[in-house]
Amino acid sequence: MSVDPFSGPDSPRVRFGAEMRRLREEAQLSQGAVASRLGCTQTQVSRLEAATRTPSKSDAERLDRLFGAGGGTLFTGLHRRILARPGSPDWFTSWAEEIEPIALVLRSWDPLLVPGLLQTESYARQVFDHAPRITSEEVEERVEARMRRRSILDKEDPPLLLVLVDEGVLRRRVGEPEVMCEQLGHLLEIARRPSVTIQLVDRQCLSGMLGAFMIAELPNGQPDAIHVDSSTEGQVSADPIHVTSIWNRYEAIRRWAYPDHMSLKMIEEVRREWT
Repeated sequence: MSVDPFSGPDSPRVRFGAEMRRLREEAQLSQGAVASRLGCTQTQVSRLEAATRTPSKSDAERLDRLFGAGGGTLFTGLHRRILARPGSPDWFTSWAEEIEPIALVLRSWDPLLVPGLLQTESYARQVFDHAPRITSEEVEERVEARMRRRSILDKEDPPLLLVLVDEGVLRRRVGEPEVMCEQLGHLLEIARRPSVTIQLVDRQCLSGMLGAFMIAELPNGQPDAIHVDSSTEGQVSADPIHVTSIWNRYEAIRRWAYPDHMSLKMIEEVRREWT
């Protein structure tokens, strides 16, 4: 039986939780007191200490300021080691592992590529293969991680997935024509699921040119969370100001979207062009 190196006793995430608990108890602070300093809930602190929640960069920085251990860099150092997990970009860990799997509704906007959750293996491999200075091993790790991420759509009770994609994505060549044909065919197939809606957005829409993003509606009254792409580092946030800004942008983009039945007809027409 294999041991997951990221949840075993020597993993950086387990050590992060153990050090957090040790320093908290030495300082005679309750989990609630630490939660108030981190700006989160007591449950989230409990999950950090139990290593069932991936700490964010801000968690690590605030804990270093609170406890000053290891010259004030203990937790940020452990956080960097946690994010060294292969297969996913550093900044994407908390979103893919903690937010997507529990989301009730996922809304996404992509101006340049087919969204990751809907990518085929060959399309994803082409996307990763063109990253600068990436090795073949890293490509395969990222492809495997992307394919694992798609499993949330196969759950018995999957999230409602509402996808907005710029219509120009259909003609942006990624790999050989066979790759594009397969990818567009996959979009048509998955759009038959009652939990998935795909709408193309008129290329004249300029509201979404700042980049791709996702909005997650979470259960039990938890605030919405967002993931915003950039060329260097994505942002995961539940800050009400940031979330509201992304919601406003989403609604502005949606006004330029074609109805889903028209979108699927357009996808089918372009798919035939790639054959």
